[in-house]
Amino acid sequence: MNTTPAYIEDTIVAAATPPGKGGIGVVRISGPGTAKIATQMLGELPIPRYATLAEFRGPDGVPIDAGLALYFPTPDSFTGETVLELQGHGGPLVMSLLVDAAIALGARRAQPGEFSKRAFLNGKLDLIQAEAVADLIDSGTARGARAALRSLVGTFSKAVEELQEQLTRLRLHVEAAIDFPEEEIDFLDDAKLQKQIEKCADAIDSLKNETRIGSILRDGFQVVILGKPNAGKSSLLNALSGQDAAIVTEVAGTTRDILRESIDIDGLIVELVDTAGLRDDPDMIEAEGIKRARNALKNADAILWIQDATQPAENNHEEDIAENIPQIILRNKTDVTGDSPGVQQQDPAILNISAKTGAGLDALRETIRQVAGYENLGDGAFTARRRHIDALNLAAQHFECGRDALNKNKAGEIFAEELKLAQSALGEITGSFTSDDLLGRIFSEFCIGK
Repeated sequence: MNTTPAYIEDTIVAAATPPGKGGIGVVRISGPGTAKIATQMLGELPIPRYATLAEFRGPDGVPIDAGLALYFPTPDSFTGETVLELQGHGGPLVMSLLVDAAIALGARRAQPGEFSKRAFLNGKLDLIQAEAVADLIDSGTARGARAALRSLVGTFSKAVEELQEQLTRLRLHVEAAIDFPEEEIDFLDDAKLQKQIEKCADAIDSLKNETRIGSILRDGFQVVILGKPNAGKSSLLNALSGQDAAIVTEVAGTTRDILRESIDIDGLIVELVDTAGLRDDPDMIEAEGIKRARNALKNADAILWIQDATQPAENNHEEDIAENIPQIILRNKTDVTGDSPGVQQQDPAILNISAKTGAGLDALRETIRQVAGYENLGDGAFTARRRHIDALNLAAQHFECGRDALNKNKAGEIFAEELKLAQSALGEITGSFTSDDLLGRIFSEFCIGK
C-alpha cells in the first residue's frame, strides 16, 4: 500500500447517491479547497466528525437546501483529504444545484472512481480494497456481498502480503548463498531450502484456487451448453432459467445465435450460454451461429455437453475446448428412454436428465456447484477479479521457472531473479507496484461519487 500522501491541487465534487428521486441525497467534496467551500456554503466550518444541521447556500448566499453536514479534516477521511458531505433531500434538481454551487466555489466535477482513487493514492486503501468498494456496491447475492466486504477489510490483501513475505524469506536465503559462493553446494542440497520452496509452491497454489473462487463470486460462473441440433439445449436453458428464453421446436437448427440467461444456484450466479447446434453441413446463417458457439468457449468456466439419449452415443470433441475446462455430459430425454435420472458417473460427470420434465435437474445444479468449487467455500472467501488471477498466474510461472533453473542447473542467480519477478507480479495485485495505465483502467469502471 502507498504510504506517502499524494499532493493533489484540485478539489472534486460529485453526488454520492444514485440519480433519481429519494428521501436523502448526498454530495461529497474532497480536496485542499474543501474547508473554504464548506465555510462559504454553510457559513462556518462544522465540528469535525459531527452531524451538523445547516442550510446549504450557493455562492450568492441564497439557500439551496437544508440538511446534515459532515466535515472530515485531513487525513481522517475516506480519501485522506479534507472531505465535506452534504446530506440533503434526494431530488435530482437539488443535487445538481449543490454540485454546481461547489463548482462555482472552486471545485471541479469528479471523474468515475476518483474518490476511491485518491483514497488509494493517499494510502487509505490498497488496490484490492479500492476495487472491493465497487464490488460491494455491485454485489448480486448476499454471499457475494459478504465476500466483497472481506476484501474491503483486507482479507485478500493479507493473503497476498503473507505470500510476499514467504517469497521474501526465500529470496534472502537464495541471495545469501549467492553472496557466499563457497557455501553454494551445501545450500543447493539443503533440505530446509527445499522444504521452504515446497511451502511457497503450496501457498501459491492455495491462493490461486481461492482467487479463482473469488472471481466466480464476483463475476459468476459461465457455463456453455453444447450439443448437436435438437439434443435439447434450448429446452435445458428454459428449464434451468424457469422461463421460455429460447425458442423450442422440432426443427433442427432453430438456435442461430448466442442466448444468455443468469440463474442463482444457492447464491452462485451461473450464466448459461445456449449455442447453435454443432453439425457439419449448416447453412450460412447457422454456420455463423456455430462460429459464435465456438468463440463462447474461450470464456467458459464449464461446458454442458447435451446428448439425445434416444440416439447412438456421441464423441464429444471440439478442438477449441481448453483441456482445463471441466465438462459435464448430459444424456437428455430420459422421459422417452425410461432411464433413471441423476448422476451416473463421476469424473467426468455423466448425468441422465429430462429437460422436458425436469427430472435430474436438481442433481445437475448440485454438480455445477461442485465443478465450480462452490461447495468448498468457507467463511473466509473474498472477491477477486480477472486481473488478480492473471497476476497470480504470472507469479506462479516465474516461481516455477526459477525452481526449474535451481533444480536442473543449480542456477541460484536465476532463481533469485525469478522470485523478484514473481513478487513484482504480486505487487500489481495490491498496487504496491502498478502502472498509471492500469490504475486508469481500474478506477474508470467505478461509478461517479465513489
